[in-house]
Amino acid sequence: MADKKDSPKAASAGVTPAPVKIGGESLVDRIVPHIKKILIMVVVVAVVVSGILVFRWRGEVKRERQTARLIDVMEIARKPVVPPPPVDPTKPEPPKPDKDTFPDAKSRADAVLASLESANATAPASFKGGLLLDAGKTDEAIAEYRRGIGEAGLEGVMSREGLGIALETKALAEKDNAAKQKGLEEALAVFATMQTDETGPRYAYALYHQARIQETLGKKAEAKALY
Repeated sequence: MADKKDSPKAASAGVTPAPVKIGGESLVDRIVPHIKKILIMVVVVAVVVSGILVFRWRGEVKRERQTARLIDVMEIARKPVVPPPPVDPTKPEPPKPDKDTFPDAKSRADAVLASLESANATAPASFKGGLLLDAGKTDEAIAEYRRGIGEAGLEGVMSREGLGIALETKALAEKDNAAKQKGLEEALAVFATMQTDETGPRYAYALYHQARIQETLGKKAEAKALY
């Protein structure tokens, strides 16, 4: 015979059955003893995430400042080179040079290098190396180009091309024939590594530079094949 407490009549009479607890402690009961550790962990994670975000933000700000500095430098580099007109003896005063031009590549390179230094801006090796070469600082240009020869993409290609040209320039300035030949062969080796991908940028220029050096070295057959 069923217990009266469990009968439908007891339920209909408004008797509330006792709550049944399943599975022991509730989730809240289990968390409460560890709430301090959890809060500490949350704070630590928040600090770490905030630190990463601040670090990235500062990196972006630094890059933006570098870009702004380079833009100012490029404004000078974009000014054209216009040689001054010949002196007219019939005129008492020579014409004043245009402030938006430079009389030669060296003076422009000197101005851009000075601007880079004053702005504390970092320029790609291929760009700064070219300035140093135009300024007549061949050894410094060689060192700068070497800094960028391992870069991927066009920057590496341009740095290797610039290095070859700088080595060639230095070799041609040598008075000793043995030193000149050694320098030209070194330049040739660099041009051979300038761009090895036939479909890559400036591949034709790499062949052209090699042909020029071969011709200078007196190897006309090799030069002809490269041309």
